[in-house]
Amino acid sequence: MALQIESPRPDDRQAIMTLLEQGQLLTADLPAGLPDFVIAREDGAPVGVAGLERFGSVALLRSVAVDPAHQGKGIAGTMIEQLLARVDAARLRELYLITTTADRYFERYGFAPVSRELVPPAIQQTRQFSGLCPSSAVVMKRTLNQESA
Repeated sequence: MALQIESPRPDDRQAIMTLLEQGQLLTADLPAGLPDFVIAREDGAPVGVAGLERFGSVALLRSVAVDPAHQGKGIAGTMIEQLLARVDAARLRELYLITTTADRYFERYGFAPVSRELVPPAIQQTRQFSGLCPSSAVVMKRTLNQESA
């Protein structure tokens, strides 16, 4: 089974919504066109999704989901590594995420919990931060490109 990570096509939106719903993740605020999203395909079938939303020198990692039948194969990690390479290449300073269940998982990628009050206004104004995710969700941060900050 060959795994491919690529940019989603317009006709992938419903498959992405299904993957997110299976993972009990938000779909109401998906950006049009899904820029900075990746889709994982195994033998051509969509099995995972992950995305970024950029706001100047910071970004929000979001929508990391893998079909339950394909979990435990490193698919999420492969997608996350690809997105981390993108934010490094773009010389972004900070990457944030909001999670209710996966804070321990994201620690392996250098994310650490951060107080909501310290999150940049651009991230605070996202629908995920300001209302779609519960206030009990953990906000995490990974500092990037410290030499350029």
